[in-house]
Amino acid sequence: MEQAATASTRIPANTADLPPSTPAPAHLPAPRILTIINSFAPGGVERVALRLNATWQRMGVTALVLVGRSPPTGGGVVNDVQFRLIAPESWLSRHGQPIWMLRHLPAIIRQDRPDILFCPGNTYSLIAILLKLTMGRDCPLIIAKISNDLHRRDMNPAMRFLYYRWLWLHGRLIDHFVAIAPALVDEIAQRMQVGFARISVINDPVLSAQDIVDYSSHLPRPVQPGRRFIAVGRFVAQKNFPLLLAAFARIAQPDDRLTILGDGPDRGLLERLLVNLGIAGQVTLPGHVVDVRPWLADADIFCMSSNFEGVPAVVVEAIAAGLTIIATDCSAAMADLTGRGRFGTLVRVGDGPALAKAMDGAACGHGCTAEALEHVSRFTLEAGANAYLALGRSLMAQRQDDGLTIA
Repeated sequence: MEQAATASTRIPANTADLPPSTPAPAHLPAPRILTIINSFAPGGVERVALRLNATWQRMGVTALVLVGRSPPTGGGVVNDVQFRLIAPESWLSRHGQPIWMLRHLPAIIRQDRPDILFCPGNTYSLIAILLKLTMGRDCPLIIAKISNDLHRRDMNPAMRFLYYRWLWLHGRLIDHFVAIAPALVDEIAQRMQVGFARISVINDPVLSAQDIVDYSSHLPRPVQPGRRFIAVGRFVAQKNFPLLLAAFARIAQPDDRLTILGDGPDRGLLERLLVNLGIAGQVTLPGHVVDVRPWLADADIFCMSSNFEGVPAVVVEAIAAGLTIIATDCSAAMADLTGRGRFGTLVRVGDGPALAKAMDGAACGHGCTAEALEHVSRFTLEAGANAYLALGRSLMAQRQDDGLTIA
């Protein structure tokens, strides 16, 4: 019987310490992969999933993205990805999306016969679990990437108890979990109550090899009056942008500027707060942008004020762009992600004065250094795509050994 991990269980320090997966026979073809996303919404999880699928497809892998709602917005990687759109009725709410997708998924799976169902983030585990309960052994192997915090200290005790029971169910029905940083293995093992053999570490594939070449050729921003702060994220409570705005208001000099890229339901709240804090003339909210690189190139300091995160991909991009990072310690992976102090400073979650002090004392970025390039090279799409394929082959081999191949 598999040993479940507990708080006292030794947690592997890195991928090499994890128990090896079943070796994949050389004759096994690349797995056929079906990825599910709700929409082409501008979220980090969806962006990485689309770019990962584009990489697989360029490698000749049969990889299809199933999109639940909304047509593509045009531009970006969507044009390079094979996808199938299941547009729901206009009256269907976002919360009804899992049921709508579940209605169509079994038929698509029986027709296309994917080997792997890839859940690119925590949001999509509900669909995978419902599918497993519906299809049983006819369900493809499920690989779930854990993209966000599992401890959820933002919840009240009753909600957290129910959430932890929900995570326990994940461990019973999902075949394999991917931690996108070694530091997250502990959370997954404890909350899902699974052994280490069902967890793999694959660094989040954020940048392509060409992206790294492009970042390395960027010149530092010309010296000009004032500091340029930048943040990226949806305007939701998790990101705690009011904390960032209050911190900026504490330390902003007349020539300083803050840009927050993104959009969401809290836009009105943030716009009112700008006025109340007296910084409306120094803060810009341009909305969602497809490509953050030009904006990062024009900034000095990247800020993150989140209450919780998984492994925020945009931090990797900011480091590649040569920016100094000032962030709350909102993830078990943040210390490793920021090079344990080499690329920035972490402060306690929710600590506005500490965030303001760190922002005020931050050195402006000086372009992408060789050290930064070496650090971000761990997060390439090419390496990630190959790692997922190797994992898929390994799980397929194990399923064959267990006699559970789909009829």
